[in-house]
Amino acid sequence: MDGIEFRQVSFGHSRQTRVLDGFSVTVEAGETLALVGTSGAGKTTVLKLVNRLLLADAGEVRVQGKDTREWDAIRLRRSVGYVIQEVGLFPHLTVADNIAVVPRLERWDDQRVTARVHELLELIGLASGNYGERWPDELSGGERQRVGVARALAADPPVLLMDEPFGALDPISRRQLQNEFRHIQSRLRKTVLLVTHDMAEAVTLADRIGVLDAGHLIWCGPATAILQSDDARVRQLVDAVTVDPRSRAEDARR
Repeated sequence: MDGIEFRQVSFGHSRQTRVLDGFSVTVEAGETLALVGTSGAGKTTVLKLVNRLLLADAGEVRVQGKDTREWDAIRLRRSVGYVIQEVGLFPHLTVADNIAVVPRLERWDDQRVTARVHELLELIGLASGNYGERWPDELSGGERQRVGVARALAADPPVLLMDEPFGALDPISRRQLQNEFRHIQSRLRKTVLLVTHDMAEAVTLADRIGVLDAGHLIWCGPATAILQSDDARVRQLVDAVTVDPRSRAEDARR
């Protein structure tokens, strides 16, 4: 199984300050699950438990069918792509070299690395000949974010974690990157766990949405079904959406 599974996971500094409490959810192979909720609900903690930046106090976190405690930490992190809001490109490396970091750590030969960098730059819409030798400070925010996605995909990990990946972008760039991600995911079918504060983004990108509140998963289901929830905490998030989630279903029928 190339998915992610949380089995009754709890995490926190003490029993009185649980960040997660009895959290259970499965992200199936090839699925995109978006976690939404207010600040402090535990969303980013969930991501850090997947790549073992944190270890659960109770319960199990399983990646590709294996408890994260059984993984070598370095091997696990190289098997999981990570896209963050601030991108974190290395300023002293070119775009091509940024993308090539993990393949080189994995000791790919030069020809394979070059081919992979070219493939990914084309995939994210940045022509290799124009962008490969540029420096990060020569790129726009949207271009840097695209390179961040490419770097996360470079070693072809089965699992991709995304923490507010487009949150720092202007609305036009954000929409463009969301559409680009949908295109990429339709081709690659990675197992994706996405954290976002933006319910509209969750509806646009995810197959399913999970709503976190005070460390508890209070709702989880298809993105197009969230309007049916009568939980006041879920309704508060849904009512903030400016785009009707039903448009996702309409898009799928076109």
